Amino acid sequence: MKITLIAIGKTDDKKLMALTEMYIKRLQHYVSFSFEIIPDIKNVKNLSEAQQKIAEGEAILKNLQPSDQLILLDEKGKSHSSVSFSDFLQKKMNSGLKNLVFVIGGPYGFSDDIYARAHGKISLSAMTFSHQMVRLFFVEQLYRAFTILRNEPYHHR
Repeated sequence: MKITLIAIGKTDDKKLMALTEMYIKRLQHYVSFSFEIIPDIKNVKNLSEAQQKIAEGEAILKNLQPSDQLILLDEKGKSHSSVSFSDFLQKKMNSGLKNLVFVIGGPYGFSDDIYARAHGKISLSAMTFSHQMVRLFFVEQLYRAFTILRNEPYHHR
């Protein structure tokens, strides 16, 4: 199975980027993983929130294949413990799924088209985090999930 993380906009914080890249590098040991950044939508000052979500949604959809299973990182999504998230991933792998795609939306969330295309939603926390920090937290949890599945000691350090 291949896992892809798609995010809107780049991260300016070099420390957060370095930590995110560290976990991405670690993930390569367990799974085919890619991190795709969709450029920020141009002229957002001239767009309403709804128009911005639609434009971001169109950009996300261009990066998806029909067979991709799409999971949104969304505050209204299902909460998981690290162990239950690893179980979720194991079930996806056991199902023979080829591509599992997680998406971090823009500042206003997702368009209706993206919600309609999604196969599920996951919440990382009831708290709100910056989109840059969500990237780091998610790749760390993905890495943690694979160490749990392999009974490696990382989860209990």
